[in-house]
Amino acid sequence: MEIPKPTAADKERFVALVPRDPRVEVKPMFGNLGAFVNGNMFAGLFGADIGVKLGPVDAAELIALDGAGPFGPVERPMGGYVTLPRSIVGSPEGERWIRSALVYVADLPPRASKR
Repeated sequence: MEIPKPTAADKERFVALVPRDPRVEVKPMFGNLGAFVNGNMFAGLFGADIGVKLGPVDAAELIALDGAGPFGPVERPMGGYVTLPRSIVGSPEGERWIRSALVYVADLPPRASKR
């Protein structure tokens, strides 16, 4: 399984799209980046792709958009995450999906630290 590496521009774009919220932390993950709230990832960067974790209804709505799809490695996509269509990344619609992911994941139980 090959994990694509994002460019510096991909990383900058991702960080710029993450909502400014004191609960949010952006951390490296396997050469990519993840945006976390309460220890749970709500948005991630995989190569140039940005994926978000949504509830079932919102995920079904997003996956129906042209250019959306599973997020992560083709061999093993991440359950519950949907890749944003590149055509909406950076647009108000794309930002709305990222904010929706933050709201959804912020309501999940906090992830216990392994430390």
